[in-house]
Amino acid sequence: MMPAHESRATGAVAAHYRCPDLESKVLAALVAAGKDPDRLRPEELAAIDEFHVRGAAATKELAAALAPGAGLLVLDVGCGLGGAARHIARLLDCHVIGIDQSSDYCEGARMLSERLGMSSKVAYLQANALTLPFGDGVFDVVWTQHVSMNIDDKRRFYREIRRVLAPGGRLACYEVLSGPGGEVCFPVPWARDPSGSFLVDEREFRGLLSEAGFRSLVWKDVTEEGLAWFRARRQKGDDAPRNPFGLQLLLGDDFPRMTENQLRNLEEQRIKLVQGVFQATMER
Repeated sequence: MMPAHESRATGAVAAHYRCPDLESKVLAALVAAGKDPDRLRPEELAAIDEFHVRGAAATKELAAALAPGAGLLVLDVGCGLGGAARHIARLLDCHVIGIDQSSDYCEGARMLSERLGMSSKVAYLQANALTLPFGDGVFDVVWTQHVSMNIDDKRRFYREIRRVLAPGGRLACYEVLSGPGGEVCFPVPWARDPSGSFLVDEREFRGLLSEAGFRSLVWKDVTEEGLAWFRARRQKGDDAPRNPFGLQLLLGDDFPRMTENQLRNLEEQRIKLVQGVFQATMER
């Protein structure tokens, strides 16, 4: 049986990302924003389908750091609406399976991939990241962006990622970590209160990966880049009407407050942003 505190944590995270009738909301917002849902281009989805700081730019940077070859099988853990999975499938000429705990997000990801003609390159399924429904050593790469802050049992999380990676395979991750500036100010995009937020600092994070069987290949603090991105968006937003096609579709009308708190947390060093590529050791 799952421990009581883990059940509460799981429930808090699931409730935060619950978004009934998401497909209809997305299609209606696309029309309201002047886009044709039957003739979509990937860049038209940028406002919602890469749910992490700096969006597609961060995905492109992490993919470049990964330095992969073509034809790989990639697992995207915490895929959201599938934007990063589609991006790397195009960029790296690979096949991607995305998993997410939210069935709403998975259904939305499938719908958008079908409309973009990418169903042969990407697939999505609802799954628990702590009990991945795959055999040992199946994937060449595991990809995860802004997910671990919602994971309470990180030791189990990274061990499970290591299990499904082939020896020598790589983990590409983009994470929100705790900083020296104190407790996080809520709400933030990943949690409305502390019940669904589980940050660790850099030392603990790297220790967890080492313990799980990973060695570091690339490590970069990208906090300053994230700060610049948030400040530019805030300045631009002050001069522009609200876009009906934005992340408020997923998180509700308090999303602007979440982004302001995210910026404050970065400015006050309550959180930091890091990118890394890690290789699975040959021994399990």
